[in-house]
Amino acid sequence: MALDYRKCAEEIAKYIGGGSNVISAAHCATRLRLVIADNSKLDKKALEDVEGVKGMFESNGQLQLIIGTGTVNKVYDEFLAVTGVSAATKADVKAAAASKMPWWKKILKTPGDIFVPILPAIVASGLMMGIVEAIPKFAPAFGQSDWFSFLDLVANTAFALLPVLVAVSAARVFGGNIFLGAVIGLMMVHPALLNAWNVGTATNIPVWNIFFYPIQQVGYQGHVIPVILAVLLMSKLEKGLHKIVPEMIDLFVTPLVTVLVTAFATFTIIGPVFSILENYVLTGAKWLAGTTIGAAVMGAIYPWTVFLGLHHMYNVIEAGMIAQTGLNTWMPIASAANFAQFGACLAVAIKVKNAKTKSVALPASLSASLGITEPAIFGVNYRFMKPFLCGMAGGAVGALFGALFGLGAPVYGVTGIPAIPAVNNIPLYLVELLIAAGVAFVLTIFIWKEDKPEEKAAPEPEKLPELPTVSVIRCAAGTVMQPVRGNVIAREAIPDDTFASGVLGDGVGIEPEDELVVAPFDGKISSVAESQHAIGIEANGMEMLIHVGVDTVNMQGDGFTCLVKEGDEVKLGQPLIRFDREKIKAAGYSDTVAVLLTNSDDLEGVECGAK
Repeated sequence: MALDYRKCAEEIAKYIGGGSNVISAAHCATRLRLVIADNSKLDKKALEDVEGVKGMFESNGQLQLIIGTGTVNKVYDEFLAVTGVSAATKADVKAAAASKMPWWKKILKTPGDIFVPILPAIVASGLMMGIVEAIPKFAPAFGQSDWFSFLDLVANTAFALLPVLVAVSAARVFGGNIFLGAVIGLMMVHPALLNAWNVGTATNIPVWNIFFYPIQQVGYQGHVIPVILAVLLMSKLEKGLHKIVPEMIDLFVTPLVTVLVTAFATFTIIGPVFSILENYVLTGAKWLAGTTIGAAVMGAIYPWTVFLGLHHMYNVIEAGMIAQTGLNTWMPIASAANFAQFGACLAVAIKVKNAKTKSVALPASLSASLGITEPAIFGVNYRFMKPFLCGMAGGAVGALFGALFGLGAPVYGVTGIPAIPAVNNIPLYLVELLIAAGVAFVLTIFIWKEDKPEEKAAPEPEKLPELPTVSVIRCAAGTVMQPVRGNVIAREAIPDDTFASGVLGDGVGIEPEDELVVAPFDGKISSVAESQHAIGIEANGMEMLIHVGVDTVNMQGDGFTCLVKEGDEVKLGQPLIRFDREKIKAAGYSDTVAVLLTNSDDLEGVECGAK
């Protein structure tokens, strides 16, 4: 018994709380995809029992009802009619699902979306940088060699130009032009600017005197947040300009204005505001580092300053400590914080089942143990958040231990394992690292749980149509098999004077019983109508036209889906066009399929009719 599409759609609408509870609706080959406004209105048990619904699951904010190939589109059409919901694409549904997320989840999700694509670069570079910087601590001569210089260049490129990677990825996330994003990123680390890593020791910072106040010519090496904010502004501005700038001049006006305005805003507002934030952080850090409890607090919040790109400014604090007392007591705080992130990341690497996550977490944790925590923080811990918080706890305990026992070093710029040779009490320093990593590791093991993948029912495999067995046209050049199931009628009986007269070639008509056109022989697609209702196919000198319906060109593609494109090679029985008979009839047209040899006059022995 055929499924009552209308009844199925009405019951689905009823058990999801009606059309007013639907934010967006689309469908794929087998599933109806819905974004629901209020999930409390769902009657999931009743939905599963609806005739025609073969399964149900929720994924990425979508309610997905498995209905089946060839059926879901009909149920979808009825669903739109019943609920009054507008049709949407799968991309629209994904966007709607994302829009349902709370604002704080969107904020937390954005850095992950930006950093996940660039993880391979920063994980590899971070691990190599840690190893390259650690070797000279044990073999000083290596630090003066050409090999060190070369490997150091290879290792730190991703970090020296990190704003460029971040800018390109951020432009993709925010929907901006990724090449304009790259320009913004490159601008922020331009070699003409004072390197951000050297600001703390610079005696004279160059400025631009533009308009009403001076702008410092300082780069943003190591920064993340100002780059993301700059590219966010760029993307919004670019999209806004595309809407108002005339197409004739859009190609050069929009990029020019976008880059110029973004650059000015970055160096005059975004950058300076961020510098003020840095100064506040540094002042607070100096005060906290001077107390035992303060050391614990800084051990906890240090990873946040790494996330914000502020951590390189701590060199100023460390340099000041060495100048005043000869002992850098900030280093044990940073070491505890970094090694705690190592412990948390290592716990994820051990506990996680997902092979892709494990392949990122393990090298990222090794990099963190060597003092390079960006891969661990951005790629793993912050992404899952709980490991990041466990790392903060471990950093606080480790830093407290270091402060209580007066740990320090006469150098700065190194943390974790590479700092072992320089610290004033190696055994206690090792204990500090073990405490920091151990606390973070144990907490992560017990607190963090890997999200189980959403249970997704496997889509039904699409059944291929049986190969046609009835020939409808025969000639010396070959045989044309019946391309759609139904009643074969004479060409003269096609309800269209042009087809019936034979002016387009000899052939037959088919009153369809099915809604799928297949290839009538092995051949090549020579043409596809823009409205997808007709197709040309040729082989062995035969030029075939398959035209679905009479005057259906007026439907402008509604109800038709062409499954091939011009130039495709096709085999006998391969699906070519899907069409909706009900839509054709509703539009007032005949659904008779015309199958014509357009060059029948040039072929010998043409014989038409089912056989």
